[in-house]
Amino acid sequence: MEATQTFDENRLNAFVGQVLGDLGGAYSAALVKIGDQLGLYRELQQGGPATSTELAERTGFSERYLREWLAHHAASNYLEYDQATKRFRLPPEQAMVFADEDSPVYMIGGFENVFTTLENEPKVREGFRTGQGVAWGDQAHCMFCAVAKFFRPGYMHNLVQSWLPALDGVVEKLERGAKVADLGCGHGHSTLLMAAAFPNSIFVGYDFHGGSIDAANAHRDEHGLDPGRVRFEQATASDFGDGDFDLVTCFDALHDMGDPVGAAAHVLDQLKPDGTWMVVEPMAADELSDNFNPVGRLFYAASTSICVPTALAQNTGFALGAQAGERKLTEVIRDGGFSTVRRAAETPFNIVLEARR
Repeated sequence: MEATQTFDENRLNAFVGQVLGDLGGAYSAALVKIGDQLGLYRELQQGGPATSTELAERTGFSERYLREWLAHHAASNYLEYDQATKRFRLPPEQAMVFADEDSPVYMIGGFENVFTTLENEPKVREGFRTGQGVAWGDQAHCMFCAVAKFFRPGYMHNLVQSWLPALDGVVEKLERGAKVADLGCGHGHSTLLMAAAFPNSIFVGYDFHGGSIDAANAHRDEHGLDPGRVRFEQATASDFGDGDFDLVTCFDALHDMGDPVGAAAHVLDQLKPDGTWMVVEPMAADELSDNFNPVGRLFYAASTSICVPTALAQNTGFALGAQAGERKLTEVIRDGGFSTVRRAAETPFNIVLEARR
């Protein structure tokens, strides 16, 4: 007969408190999306504090719905509430997260990605049973936009300002005029940032998802960049390019590839002898338990629902996962033929590796 297990009531209460916080965050995702889609954050940022009645008058939306939404946001510390005036205020710090798309900590894309993981859940659950993957193009229809929106702030505030300058001699080449491939470019935000900063260079973005390439070309046209200098093409990591690249970049994409060693070998073949491969990956420590923190928790969740299924769908059985760590990434890059790999830069969310022959 199994012995009765005792429990620590204080530990139980603390854990229940944690789970209540998790549930509150999970339930909040839909309300954050509503706030973004209806422009409520921008209205509070630009128009100032408001009661539910005042916000209804300013937006034309239902006061009764707004009243509950505002109360939830105040209870979540997403808004501040003034008991005397009954008004709700979006503080500048919260505005940076919810309202300012150019903020380095704009996180609406992260909330939107919650919905993609829920939509993916039946397919991923089946993958647990079969070991099969879920192809990038078969995942949630809004995932590509959400992923692009999530990563854009980090690229916008780091790529040109600190990541490229951390590479040996690369900025000088880009200023003179270089040929650059952006592998796994998605919607093209990283490519366009580089192209705008270095008008003498030629940029080609590659991605195996046709819908993302269409979106990237549309973004290029919106930015008014010359299609002769900046273009996007559908290609895989094993067949992209026509060679002779001074720089190949890979932003948060290597771990999604089914054959990362093969991709590394092809990148090496596409580079000039003095070329550079910049690999930007999610920040992770080499030791598993060192990733048990809020950032690691977020990336492991995304990795389970999106990254690993995508890699396994490419029929190689090799899935790095979003928390591979510098040691494993370096091993993969070296196995592809590169002799020199170093950490060039980092942020709380990303590690930047420089690889050379």
